[in-house]
Amino acid sequence: MTLQVKQVAERFMRYVQIDTQSDPNSATFPSTEKQKNLSEMLVKELQAMGVEDALLDEHGYVMATLPSTIPADIVSSSNGNIPVICFCAHVDTAPDCSGTNVKPILHENYNGAPIVLPDDVTQIITTEKYPYLKAFIGGDIITASGKTLLGADDKAGVTIIMEMAKFLMENKFIQHGPVKILFTPDEEVGRGTDYLNLKKLGADYGYTLDGGELGSFEMETFSADYLVLNIEGVIAHPGAAKGVMQNAIKVAGAILAALPNTEWCPEHTEERAGFIHPNHIEGGAEKARIEFLVRDFETPKLKEHAQRLLTIAQSVIAANLDFSNVKLTMEVTEQYRNMREVIDQHPVIVERALNAYKKAGVDPIVSPIRGGTDGSRMSFMGLPTPNIFTGMQAIHSKHEWIGVRDMIKAVEVLVNLVEII
Repeated sequence: MTLQVKQVAERFMRYVQIDTQSDPNSATFPSTEKQKNLSEMLVKELQAMGVEDALLDEHGYVMATLPSTIPADIVSSSNGNIPVICFCAHVDTAPDCSGTNVKPILHENYNGAPIVLPDDVTQIITTEKYPYLKAFIGGDIITASGKTLLGADDKAGVTIIMEMAKFLMENKFIQHGPVKILFTPDEEVGRGTDYLNLKKLGADYGYTLDGGELGSFEMETFSADYLVLNIEGVIAHPGAAKGVMQNAIKVAGAILAALPNTEWCPEHTEERAGFIHPNHIEGGAEKARIEFLVRDFETPKLKEHAQRLLTIAQSVIAANLDFSNVKLTMEVTEQYRNMREVIDQHPVIVERALNAYKKAGVDPIVSPIRGGTDGSRMSFMGLPTPNIFTGMQAIHSKHEWIGVRDMIKAVEVLVNLVEII
C-alpha cells in the first residue's frame, strides 16, 4: 500500500487544531462539550467516504462499520465464524497542558538539529533529550509551537484509523470482515468507557491505537486505584487558637513530607515497579483532602500500597501532639485493571497483530504500559483490547512530537491485520 506523507500529515494537523481537552473536575459526560466538535467532523468525514452507519451517539461516542468485502460463498463456508474487529482511539487531550489554539508545525526533512519552538523559545526539543528523534533525521516530524501540547495523544490514533478507513473504502478488492470504528471521549480523565454500549458496538475484540514508538505492542497495563485521604482538623479563631486549633493543612503537609522521596513515586520508578502519586490537594485549616493515584502491574499490590500509605499517615498523626484530635479517613475507588488478565485468555488476537506487524516489516516490541488505555476497561467489560503504536512522543507536554512515518506504518499494520483476520 502507498500513503502520501503529505496526506497523513495534513489530516493529523487538521485534527490537532480542534480543542478537545477533557476536564477531570466536570460532572458531565463528556466532561467538555467541545470534544464533540471533532467527533462531529469525524462522522461527516466517514459518511463522505461511504461509511453509511457512522454516527455520534448521545454520550459522545463515534461508532461506524466498514462493511465486509468477503464473498458470500466464503462467508457461508466459514459458518459465519468471521470475527468482527474494532479499532479504537480517543478524541480528548490531557488536562496536563493547554490544548487551546494548537499550532502544529511540520518539520520536513528534519536535519537532527535542536528544534526551537517559535512561540516559546525556551522550549527546545533535542535528540539528546529524545533519542528516538534520531530515527527521523531525513524524515518528517510534527511538533506544536511551544505554548500547548500537540495532541498526538490520541489524535495520531484517530488519524491512523481514519486513514485506514479511507484506504479500505477506496480499495474494496481487499477482503476483510466487518470492521468497527470507535472514537471515545474522556479517556484522559479515566472515564472513556463509562457509557460505552458494547452490545451496540457489536465487536468480538478490538485494538486501541494509543501507543508510542514504532513496533510497540502492549497487552499489559497498570492496575489502577484512586485514593483519597480525608483530614478533619479542629478549627478555632486564630486569636484564641492556642491549645485548640489542629490545622488540617499542616497535617496534610506533614503526611506528604513523610512519604519516601527516592522510591515508591513516579519520579523514581520504572519498568514493573508500582507507585503511589499525590496528584491533587485541596482544603483549609478545618478540612483537607489529598488525592493519590495508586499503580501496580500486580492487582493485589494495590491494597498493599494503600495500607502502607494509611500506616504512614496514621503514624504522622500519632507522633505529633498537635494532631491528637485529627480525624483521618481513606476512600479507595477502582479505576482499571491490568488487561493482561483478560488478554492472556485470547492469545489469537495477539498472534494476529504481531503477524500484521511483521508483514509490514515492523519488528514487534512487546512491553507493558506504565499507564492505562480505554482497552484496559474494555477488556474487563468483555472486549479484549490490546494496544498498537502510533508514534506519539513526549505526550502531555509542550515538547510533544510525532514522526509521520510511524503513523503511516501503523495504517499499514491495520490493513494487514484486517486481511489476516
